[in-house]
Amino acid sequence: AGLYKQLSFAGVTLITLSEGEVSELHVGLKGTMNALFLKDLADKTRRGLEGRVRAGKSGGGLCYGYDVVKQHDAAGNAVRGERRVNKVEAAVVKRIFKEFAEGRSPKNIAHTLNREKISGPRDKAWGPSTIYGNWRRGTGILNNDLYIGRLIWNRQRFIKDPHSGKRQARSNPESDWIIEEVPHLRIVDDALWQKVKQRQQSIRKAISAKPGQVRSEYARRPRHLLSGLLKCGACGGGFSMISATHYGCSTARNKDTCKNRLTVNRTELEARILNGLKAHLMRPEYVKAFIAEFQQEMNRLLGEQDRDRLIAEQRLAKVKREIGSIIQAIKDGVPARSL
Repeated sequence: AGLYKQLSFAGVTLITLSEGEVSELHVGLKGTMNALFLKDLADKTRRGLEGRVRAGKSGGGLCYGYDVVKQHDAAGNAVRGERRVNKVEAAVVKRIFKEFAEGRSPKNIAHTLNREKISGPRDKAWGPSTIYGNWRRGTGILNNDLYIGRLIWNRQRFIKDPHSGKRQARSNPESDWIIEEVPHLRIVDDALWQKVKQRQQSIRKAISAKPGQVRSEYARRPRHLLSGLLKCGACGGGFSMISATHYGCSTARNKDTCKNRLTVNRTELEARILNGLKAHLMRPEYVKAFIAEFQQEMNRLLGEQDRDRLIAEQRLAKVKREIGSIIQAIKDGVPARSL
């Protein structure tokens, strides 16, 4: 609808192959019908996946340690959702569980696997988050219940942010989970699984100020002037805060696949970049472009202020009228209960 308004304002006609010239009727009616169709299609897809999971089959996706089994039924149609244990990857999974239970950190385990050229999920390098994951969402090697022969589906759902268009994960209540036992897919025994869970719980207690409450520095890391903008010159990975005062290569720190151990003081780096911007951006053509952009942004902000002021004045006038009506009703002797 927003695109249609902009095109109409610019005098541009929107034409589609199936509908011809698009009018307000198409935008309103068909937009609503399409939205309902997509929602209904999503519901049908989820019901189909739920039926597959309840039959002990995969609901989609492939985790490390398993292979997809490709087979067909008597009619020649593909039978989906079957998988089997990959013995090579299963040995790596057992090794990760065992080493973590013995006290090694996820980062140390990841570095060792990368040095030994053992590929991780999707043939990528290992990282600490790949191993430790998020225990609430069941992500990461150490939190995957499938390794003990328990298939859990519908832990979370994804909602698209209307502003950014990106998907965001939202946890579902445990009552909505679909849990099926698949003993033929077990890789890790119960004793080793419990040792890992006990160590994870002790780690969570160690970093919590109170039971169930994580200290703020662990819960949310601060953003700085150059957060997300720096790249390692050796590997192209992110250059992020590796301490309270210094930037460093995240790949070298987390995966040990980059040999760039250079660290840069945040204050010094920000000062260098800002001084460079001051020197290079004072050229006349850049200053002119900046002034034009600044004026355009200020005009936009002033326009929003005028709009908000007009809305506020209209609301104020409405409230004043309502107050006047109440006062007049009191003068006219309207009973308090009715008022």
